[in-house]
Amino acid sequence: MPIRVLPDFLINQIAAGEVVEKPASVVKELVENSLDAGADQIVVDVIDGGRTLISVIDNGCGMSREDLARSISRHATSKLPSDDLLDINFMGFRGEALPSIASVSDMTIDTCNGADSNGWCLNCESGDIRPSNWEDGTRIRVQNLFAKTPARLKFLRADKAELISVLDVIKRLAMARPDVGFTLNNKWRFPKNQEMSERIVAVMGDDVRGRMLEINANSSSNNTLTLRGFISEPTLRRASSVDQYLFVNGRPVKDKVLVGALRAAYMDVMHAREFPLCALYLTLDPRSVDVNVSPAKTEVHFLEPSHVRAFIIKSLRETLAGTLNDRVGIIQSNIASKAVSQNMNFNKSDFRVCTPHIGPDSAFMFEAIAKKNWGAEKQEEIKESLADEFLPLGHVIGQIGNKYILAQSGENLVIVDQHAAHERITYEHLRKNSIKVQPLLTPIVVSLRPEDIAAVLSISDEINKSGLHIDTFGDDAIAIFEKPADWDLNWADLFHSIADEVREYGHSSQLGERLHLKLANYACHHSVRAGQKLDFAQMDALLRDIENTSRAGECNHGRPVYKIIPLTEIDGWFERI
Repeated sequence: MPIRVLPDFLINQIAAGEVVEKPASVVKELVENSLDAGADQIVVDVIDGGRTLISVIDNGCGMSREDLARSISRHATSKLPSDDLLDINFMGFRGEALPSIASVSDMTIDTCNGADSNGWCLNCESGDIRPSNWEDGTRIRVQNLFAKTPARLKFLRADKAELISVLDVIKRLAMARPDVGFTLNNKWRFPKNQEMSERIVAVMGDDVRGRMLEINANSSSNNTLTLRGFISEPTLRRASSVDQYLFVNGRPVKDKVLVGALRAAYMDVMHAREFPLCALYLTLDPRSVDVNVSPAKTEVHFLEPSHVRAFIIKSLRETLAGTLNDRVGIIQSNIASKAVSQNMNFNKSDFRVCTPHIGPDSAFMFEAIAKKNWGAEKQEEIKESLADEFLPLGHVIGQIGNKYILAQSGENLVIVDQHAAHERITYEHLRKNSIKVQPLLTPIVVSLRPEDIAAVLSISDEINKSGLHIDTFGDDAIAIFEKPADWDLNWADLFHSIADEVREYGHSSQLGERLHLKLANYACHHSVRAGQKLDFAQMDALLRDIENTSRAGECNHGRPVYKIIPLTEIDGWFERI
């Protein structure tokens, strides 16, 4: 059979199979074009889930008659002025979307760029251009989607399902550009120049209000690498990743490196089957990331994925750890101010909490230590004078059901889950101690393919930090010479999983997850139990120690450790307001 050059209409339909998967894909491409045109107000309407009509109207710069004629030619674009695929500053750049959409639908374009005396209308089926009364920006109408390719039409879902996909696209683009106004079907509206916190509430729902933590991080080793945005408190989560919005240089993406870093950061504050909410904006040198990976442009490749991943994990964990620690810092400052007003020589470090003694009976020891020039009598005087401020979680007033500790902190009632609190304390204590390594008299040999061995050895430094000492054992196996004590795992399964992840993502989270599960299970089984009666000294020691523990707001399964209820809210219960 001779080789022939395919006709243009068929080439465009083949390209459409990659770019135009469903109505939501059409909306994504057209709205991204509107953003690239400088629009700050975009109106989208769809009928029958998009199969009958998709209309996108913007107030962007519009097109001249000449540019309009070229717009539906394959690989015709205004977004690569320097022909440099490593310096892309627009949402689109491939020049495939409009000809692909035109090849599988009936599409018309009305536009006006202000320079011409009138607008122009392009019939993409015939190629005819005629004057139009369109006065500002661009309107694109896509009718009868996939009517020219009936086989594709059969794969569309119900109209409501397709509309939900369109809404998801609008939400992601609205999160990418809070300065732009979006309207869908005159029902879903996101006003332009909206505060980021309000845009998040509008997109994710009112239950996130006041429960998102702000991130503003810069890489110490790369001054072009920054991370901005918001992540949810660990107690705010979803059953799916639907409310995870990730952006690289302003582009909405679904990148495995970013998703993996997010999962790793929440590993010890949220259950593995639950998902945090986020709006994260990663910015880096365009030459450090390749966005020309797929026609849909939702995947990217990083030049240094391990560095990006480590930076994100560190930034998120610092934010998650800071919740109660920030409160302690504020309280210490208040103590210092009050001490000065009482003519006391006081510094923030004058009182500290010692590491607790965790024994088989789950007993606690707490000691407040003053500076050497303070005697015990002076120490007690200051502690009593600054009682409310000195105790971030308050002073103990009782225990309920041998499960919950009650405390009063200023004008607040504090309720602490004693098991969750001690579980977090124990987990952090174990995590900070060095891993106990067990040398093996007889090494454990695991058979692997040569490519798997190469993948595993590429992260040997990380593996060694986890307490595993490995090396090659011939051409088709690796040997374990040391392992963490009490680790008895399916080593073949572990190293196969590590190899698969390294080849796909450039890193592996398997060891971290296994270590977390090991420590989490130990902490759970060696902590104060629900139903265990504690005396006041033990309860006080537990509160003082959780105040000085990282990620103290949640146990390592993601359950809340404490709740703070203002007394004014309690007054409301009893109609005292």
